[in-house]
Amino acid sequence: MKHNKPNTGEATMDTRRIANRLAAFGLASSLALVTGTALAIPFIQCPGDDLKSDGVTPGHDAVPEPTSPNYDPSVKCMHLIAGDGYVRMADGREVYIFGFGDVTGVDEDKVMSQGMLHATFPAPRIVLEEGQKFYLTLTNVGMVMRPDLFDPHTVHFHGFPNASTIFDGVPDNSISINMGSSLTYFYNIVEPGTYMYHCHVEAAEHMQMGMLGNLYVHAAQDRLPDGTTFANGFVHHTGNHYAYDDQDGSTRYDVEYPIQIGSFDVEFHDADENVQPLPFADMKDDYGMLNGRGYPDTVDPNPVTPPTKNGNFPSQVEDSRIVAKQGQRILLRISNLNVTRFYTLRTLGLDMEVIGQGARQLRGPDPDGNGPLLGKNVYYKTNSVTLGGGEAIDVIIDTTGVPPGKYFLYTTNLHYLSNNQEDYGGMMTEIIIN
Repeated sequence: MKHNKPNTGEATMDTRRIANRLAAFGLASSLALVTGTALAIPFIQCPGDDLKSDGVTPGHDAVPEPTSPNYDPSVKCMHLIAGDGYVRMADGREVYIFGFGDVTGVDEDKVMSQGMLHATFPAPRIVLEEGQKFYLTLTNVGMVMRPDLFDPHTVHFHGFPNASTIFDGVPDNSISINMGSSLTYFYNIVEPGTYMYHCHVEAAEHMQMGMLGNLYVHAAQDRLPDGTTFANGFVHHTGNHYAYDDQDGSTRYDVEYPIQIGSFDVEFHDADENVQPLPFADMKDDYGMLNGRGYPDTVDPNPVTPPTKNGNFPSQVEDSRIVAKQGQRILLRISNLNVTRFYTLRTLGLDMEVIGQGARQLRGPDPDGNGPLLGKNVYYKTNSVTLGGGEAIDVIIDTTGVPPGKYFLYTTNLHYLSNNQEDYGGMMTEIIIN
């Protein structure tokens, strides 16, 4: 059972003196939140971010300005908050969550107020380019609905070959961010593929509660000069996209969609909201979802109707409807961050070609005749893929010759084709071929 640490309100030193001491180390104190001081302003690090969003006042908003002498076009910055919030299930039930929210572009002195109770599910999507330098600031805004909790949070870039353990997000050997504090992670983006991210503090709880997000890296091969010819004769043209630096064009795609498998145990969420013992041993999920929604919400391009409990903030903005023109190649970046079970997704009437797994192209060591540096592609075709927690798979659906119409991507765990007690929903979405 998790032991909650009560806030007694007692202090052994002057609160302002403690806050000043912490601020001297670049930290904002959770004590500042209690006393109402302005010391809980996040500390953002982003090269080229020299002005606030008003363009005049010196400060930080995690947005680099091209006019800055420190501007570097290869740098990408992002600012997330970690806190709590609510989502609305497809049957209308409002469920309490922990989560991340995107406050990139928000002036640093407004982040705490704008971030509270504004967690989203899934977490804000992170899309990167191979060769970028990525600065990700995380600010812990605390739990509005659970003021007794002082949980720290981290970002774990799952599957990424991080050169520095201090930015890995695993509490055993890296920094955790306390309430009211901020940390800027740095990543040198050197490998393309489909990854994911999550909080790694008290992972079974924080991931079950919703601290999960899509993250993927585009291949540098996308940016080759027009007319580049590979050893096998494939010609690259500007506008071509590839899942990996394949050197043979075999992972080319026209449209891409991230599909993150997830599920919630509503009793666990209710217990966390109501300060009850958490049923880890009895964890059994009721809601199956794709990108944080159950069918039919999965195919609605609009944000889900906001929950009333978080002030009608739109906390579910990512749908999973897949649309392509006949003849296009669809890349599905499928990941599973569920903490309770394996899930299988299958297609009806469409083949999936698996080209990558675990952010690695499926290629063996033996040459295949297309060049001295290439191994043999070991892709395979199927109509179902099974993923455990923490796994990612890249699949291509080639729609050449496919009749236009509506197809389905759904789980074969058939009891998750429901929204809790409501039938005809759950872990399913539509593939529309025009």
